[in-house]
Amino acid sequence: MMRTLAIAVLALASFSAVAAEVAGLAKVIDGDTVQIGSHRVRLQGMDAPETDQICLDHKGERWACGLAAREQLTKHANNGPWICRGTTKDRFGRLIATCEVNGENVQRWMVHNGWALSFVRYSHIYDAEEAEARPAKSGLWAGAFIAPWDWRNRNRNTVILGAMTVPAEAREKLLSAASAAGAPAPGCDIKGNVNRSGVCIYHQPGSRWYAKINMELNGKRWFCSTQEAEAAGCRATKR
Repeated sequence: MMRTLAIAVLALASFSAVAAEVAGLAKVIDGDTVQIGSHRVRLQGMDAPETDQICLDHKGERWACGLAAREQLTKHANNGPWICRGTTKDRFGRLIATCEVNGENVQRWMVHNGWALSFVRYSHIYDAEEAEARPAKSGLWAGAFIAPWDWRNRNRNTVILGAMTVPAEAREKLLSAASAAGAPAPGCDIKGNVNRSGVCIYHQPGSRWYAKINMELNGKRWFCSTQEAEAAGCRATKR
């Protein structure tokens, strides 16, 4: 009982109360995070694949689904004006908000088109959109994939998702070291490394420790920009 209470208190401590409306043009950092002026915004109620995440397409081939989700959000927004409203910030200082582009709910569009999942750990707002995307085999649901929250801590027991059935070889392909050994795309070659103290540090090509970081080990992430790395809670190496 005491342990459950302690966990709940820690969870609440990760958020701070605010009341904010942010408007303007947005730079898409990944499928669920954008930058509007000096404000970093985390799209509420949904979770999109990480930019280094690998999925399987309808043919069972690996593809960079995290980058695809980011690109789809960028195309959909089409440089339109954003309006985001939120009442809390997460532990990374991001405003957790519901956003609209040209009057359309961004989260609803992402989940309905299969580029994100309803973030059921925190909300069930977009469950209906996910229920429609899955049988339609939209976006990620065209093949097989790992839920973004599981991808960050994947292991041999991680559940593999799919619209109907999951190919027998999906687990091996998605959980093998090859899915993370190389950068998911050119320009996405910043290495994120969680040290023994649990701190995430990012290393850019040419930095002192860059070549020595083995990306096939646990606790590693690829990033496409320093902004993306910092949005994930990582800091630059100090040497």
